[in-house]
Amino acid sequence: MPRKKRKDESSSDTSVHDSSDEKPAKKAKTEKGGKSSNSDPDSIESWDIGGKRVAKVRKFKNRLFVDIREYYMDNNGDMKPGKKGISLSVDQWKKLKDIVSEIDKTVDENN
Repeated sequence: MPRKKRKDESSSDTSVHDSSDEKPAKKAKTEKGGKSSNSDPDSIESWDIGGKRVAKVRKFKNRLFVDIREYYMDNNGDMKPGKKGISLSVDQWKKLKDIVSEIDKTVDENN
């Protein structure tokens, strides 16, 4: 965690910065249809699925993933990804899609 800059410290110290001089990062905005624009450089596309949850297709270490994650608002008002979520490889995503009808049937029978 960065320490706060004291008045008597030189401003040339790059390990310390005064966040009051910086502009806050823009929040992701949800567009019509549930898609959200974001500043995540690894994200290819994302969709708001409600309840502060977002589905994303993203690349990580040159591999493609489907990421479904819960987000939270930090102290600056920015939405950040939380620990609650799952990243599925393309193979795992395809397997999940193959069993969706079975999952739907079980949900309908027990609802």
